[in-house]
Amino acid sequence: MKKVQNALRLYGHYISVAVRETMTYKVSFLLTVVGQFLVSFNVFLGIFFLFQRFSHVKGFTYEEVLLCFSVMLLEFSFAEMWARGFDTFGGIVRQGEFDRILVRPRSPVLQVLGSRFELSRIGRMLQSAVIFFYGIAKSGVDWTPGRTMTVVFMLIGGTALFSGLFMIYAALCFFTLDGLEFMNVFTDGGREYGKYPVNVYGKRMLQFCTFIVPYALVQYYPLLYVLGRVENPAYAALPLLACLFPVPCYGLWRFGVRKYQSAGS
Repeated sequence: MKKVQNALRLYGHYISVAVRETMTYKVSFLLTVVGQFLVSFNVFLGIFFLFQRFSHVKGFTYEEVLLCFSVMLLEFSFAEMWARGFDTFGGIVRQGEFDRILVRPRSPVLQVLGSRFELSRIGRMLQSAVIFFYGIAKSGVDWTPGRTMTVVFMLIGGTALFSGLFMIYAALCFFTLDGLEFMNVFTDGGREYGKYPVNVYGKRMLQFCTFIVPYALVQYYPLLYVLGRVENPAYAALPLLACLFPVPCYGLWRFGVRKYQSAGS
């Protein structure tokens, strides 16, 4: 327990340093936040114009899709904010910085997490929050405590899922010295096609997103429960299963650490 407390205290210190560094250039920070807000707003416009022509997509209305999109965007933004160190890990390996990480008496995972903290992602979070509350107001969902907790579980599970994907991206750097671009299909791509319920892409895609990379556990299935399309409360707990996804990702990371040979600088 004491080790966990020390780790949390150290990570809090990392965040404090990153925030102070970011706020040194306040104008740059504000412009980046605005840019993040506008980029995600463009995606929202794409959904808006689509539903100007079609009344629904695979049985889902405009407001229901907005709920789906906003939750997925929040999940990705939370993961990108706190796990950004894994996303930029290729530079740490190439420059030989990971050698120094290994000789320090702290967990390499904690040090990599603390190496980057993207406070500017708050712009994307604000956009998703606006869309989310608009979807709540217009969707007509009866917000019981169970459905409210389901959304919380979706955010927790989704953040864990995307964090695991970032960890895979970092683990591959041990063998390639740089992240492989195909991983963007699962990170940025997951955020993009996650703006619609997964079942709109077909049965095979739904199976892939259930059993391989479990996006559906943090998006489609719990969304059905939130919208009242299924009454089985087990659907509400499915996002928590996605919290197990980082376990094999961490295993790959540990394998990469054992195989790591210094890249020099």
